[in-house]
Amino acid sequence: MPMDAKQESTNPSAQDQDAIDLLIADHRRVARLFAQFGALKEGGDDDAKASIVARICQELTVHTAIEEEIFYPAVRKAIEDDDLLDEAYVEHAGAKALIAQLLGADPNDDFYDAKVTVLGEQIDHHVEEEEGSMFPQVKASGIDTVALAAALLQRKTEILADPNAPPRPTGVEDDAAGAGRGEGFGDPPPLKSKKRTLSPQKRTRRTIVAKARSTPKKNSGKAR
Repeated sequence: MPMDAKQESTNPSAQDQDAIDLLIADHRRVARLFAQFGALKEGGDDDAKASIVARICQELTVHTAIEEEIFYPAVRKAIEDDDLLDEAYVEHAGAKALIAQLLGADPNDDFYDAKVTVLGEQIDHHVEEEEGSMFPQVKASGIDTVALAAALLQRKTEILADPNAPPRPTGVEDDAAGAGRGEGFGDPPPLKSKKRTLSPQKRTRRTIVAKARSTPKKNSGKAR
């Protein structure tokens, strides 16, 4: 069943957006939803709480998907901060675990409110890392964030139309974020070959072997 694209949360209609602005707008929408839930924690209507949590889960599911499939791979190639990207993926995994629990839960279940609160705290920390460290590095890198935003919006539309569709493969063909780099959004960073340092003994043995192989063998057989 397609997600409700009419909600303010996921209506990807704006053009010429900046990818950073688009993701920050997502952050603000989720923050407002968590605030609305907080106002209902004490004696709030269960249906209202469940509705807000469903929207939170929807927002975060779409947001994490477009970041992991498009934004993060492009950013990894644009900035030199693998630790920051790795931590972002791990933080997403933690959020997804709580989302999965909440989607199958009832507001009357034990720890329901606590799970929503902890999820909000995790997202707050994640947002601080992205907006305080990752996004400034992305802006400084010179990556085409307008073209990147177009790809994010397109993918968001696809997910809203069919939330059960499989994730986009790692190597996608879109190259707007490459901005002339000749690489797709999702191409993994090239593996760096590690040079092996040989000990003096091994270098000597290799030299001897190489010379022995290059020396023509004498024909010791007797002429017939």
